[in-house]
Amino acid sequence: MSRPRLLATDVEGRPLDGANRDTLRFEKGALPPANEFWSLTMYDRAHNLVDNPINRCAIRDRTTGIKQEVDGSPILYLQSTSPGADKETNWLPTPKQGAFSLALRTYGPGERIVKQTWQPPTVKKVP
Repeated sequence: MSRPRLLATDVEGRPLDGANRDTLRFEKGALPPANEFWSLTMYDRAHNLVDNPINRCAIRDRTTGIKQEVDGSPILYLQSTSPGADKETNWLPTPKQGAFSLALRTYGPGERIVKQTWQPPTVKKVP
């Protein structure tokens, strides 16, 4: 396993907060390069898994039903309430309010991760 990448701020450098609606967009073909598997796990302020209505604490390469945009890029929805029934497969629920963080782990990291040439996408606040 590679060292987890911790995401605790958005693209503007603001701390991630469950009161907001955020997205994480992987460009087409830019999912974490892992030889075995990858996972993106949600943690609350106390570094505990987030209790939520769909009992999902992570999205990973084996999560079924992840939808892609027309251009082939999957967008993950990071928010406390459902982004809508048509987007729930891409929803990683956040706490209702307060700080949260994401840990991106790769198992059997690919060469680009080992050489540190791959960068994870940034979290963006939905206006």
